Amino acid sequence: MRLSVIVSALALAATALVSTAPARAAALPDPVPCDGCWKPALNTSWEWQLKSLPAKPYLNVQMYDFDGFEAAKNGKIVASIKAAKPGRKVVCYISAGSHEDWRPDAGQFPDSVLGEPLDEWEGERWLDIRQYTGKLGEIMKARLDMCKAAGFDAVEPDNVDAYTNDSGFPLTAADQLAYNAWLANEAHKRGLSVGLKNDVAQIPQLLPYFDFAVNEQCWQYSECTTAQNGKYGYDQFVKAGKAVFQVEYELTTAQFCAKSNAQNFNSLKKTYDLDATRTACR
Repeated sequence: MRLSVIVSALALAATALVSTAPARAAALPDPVPCDGCWKPALNTSWEWQLKSLPAKPYLNVQMYDFDGFEAAKNGKIVASIKAAKPGRKVVCYISAGSHEDWRPDAGQFPDSVLGEPLDEWEGERWLDIRQYTGKLGEIMKARLDMCKAAGFDAVEPDNVDAYTNDSGFPLTAADQLAYNAWLANEAHKRGLSVGLKNDVAQIPQLLPYFDFAVNEQCWQYSECTTAQNGKYGYDQFVKAGKAVFQVEYELTTAQFCAKSNAQNFNSLKKTYDLDATRTACR
């Protein structure tokens, strides 16, 4: 879970993207197809809970998104959630762009990939995503394997917009495109659907790689639709037949739900804790 990046940083990132994307896009690998992967319907009810694992009685929703490492420690949780509602899908949350010092694989990260701390998130540091062809890539592949072994249907890789933040590394939009495309392809190789988390400025380039989108606060920061900025927007996912799972923390439901429903987004009002508190827009 991440707060949306500062508007000024996004503006700078968007400018960098315009200048670098055409050349880099040609160098990206082809998207790995995943015909057997779950493709969520545009209208899919869901719950996003990261503070703790979901508890019974489970909500009558079509999809749950929760922490992959915590689920791996509780081997029955995924099966339990699925069994309670036939056809329900589960999404595995992992951080793909930060080092979390409390994770069981934290000691495997080489010092060379560890960057600046994440603002407001104790114990986390940005990663040098350019090193995904080495040890960092092996760690992320192992995390995807963990999600698959636990029985998840999809993965939500978080913190995949490091190039717009003070990471401690000279990361570019092209670096982020390469890493995110690689992540999506690795998920598909394992039969996992994959969602693009935030990274709104790169939606046009990454849309072919991702099966759905997860966003925080795009209404608050005027990033939700192409009409708002002329370059990118989650309406592009919907137009491609791909679901958008969207959350606001600070706006009231009266300020965003009608707009979300009109765009065919699956929006929730949540707290920053991402506990069980929720209000669904539809």
